[in-house]
Amino acid sequence: MRKIVISTGGGDAPGLNAVIFAVVNSATRRGWEVYGSRSGYKGLLDLDDLVRLTPEDVEGITPIGGTILGSTNKGNPFAMPIENLAGEIKIVDVSDRVLRNFQRMGFYCHIAVGGDGSLDIAHKFAEKGMPVIGVPKTIDNDLEATDRTFGFDTAVSTATEALDKLHSTAKSHDRVMVVEVMGRESGWIALYSGIAGNADAILIPEIPFCIDSVCEKISDNELHDKHYSIVVVAEGAEAEDGHVITKGSGEVGRQEAVLGGIGEWVSGEIRRRLGKDTRSLVLGHLQRGGSPTTYDRLLALRFGAAAVRMAEDQIFDHMVASAPPNMVSVPLAEAIKSRKKVDLASDKVMTAREIGICLGD
Repeated sequence: MRKIVISTGGGDAPGLNAVIFAVVNSATRRGWEVYGSRSGYKGLLDLDDLVRLTPEDVEGITPIGGTILGSTNKGNPFAMPIENLAGEIKIVDVSDRVLRNFQRMGFYCHIAVGGDGSLDIAHKFAEKGMPVIGVPKTIDNDLEATDRTFGFDTAVSTATEALDKLHSTAKSHDRVMVVEVMGRESGWIALYSGIAGNADAILIPEIPFCIDSVCEKISDNELHDKHYSIVVVAEGAEAEDGHVITKGSGEVGRQEAVLGGIGEWVSGEIRRRLGKDTRSLVLGHLQRGGSPTTYDRLLALRFGAAAVRMAEDQIFDHMVASAPPNMVSVPLAEAIKSRKKVDLASDKVMTAREIGICLGD
């Protein structure tokens, strides 16, 4: 009998439970056993956090947000923060311990579900001899090797719903509403939700913005008797001078940036330049939560089932990738090589421009 272990790492995303459901049921139908590692690799560090998963254990979890296994973005076994008896935090490489426990438990392979950081860790374990299969997970949709990642559609739906609701309150008070969304250095969430939510301006990292252009769009609205505006800003958007605005630190270079705060900065500049009543809203982790959309559920289930097929065919050190209409395997080294950016020549960008949305340039 083959035994496999699945872990979920990095930030949570709607659809993680659907992947777990598909892996457990697909593997069980092959006569395999499935174990879950809690909080990323914690279950492989401390076997008490390793849990047996059966179809009965995962019944009904597909529509539930989050992950029944828990997740962490501070659990890199190659650089694990450990507190010693003196209360000091030291960074320790515990990857050999993880590998020993993996072998001790007699696991056939490890299915690692995560974004680029988690998949990079998985690739390092593959280089140490662990049979690993990656499943891409990020609401940011910024993994180059796959057409789409699960969680993205739900995040966009959440952001679009927020924009829909903000239209009525902005119109009631003749306000400018600036909405900051997630996405790191990619503008997918901002672009998709901004177009669908009829924003007046969308600022994405791929297009360094000029705040004057945004103000001109808002002023143009006033001339056409529209006294409110909606501005969507990706958290990684940056001004033309190459600086990005970040949490609690004013303007710093991107290499030092902790993303967040750009929405408040843009809001303040609009208020200062135009004298308009302007408010900012950070959607933050709302975009990570909630029940996955139908699209994300189906995509996540397909990822999970494809991962088990890859395990059966012994295709290790690879990631499952969506290449419509099929699922394919991509080497992990290639999958984590670069992040997917918005193509400025794409139909979606052209659509935004042609329906009158300002992109800050």
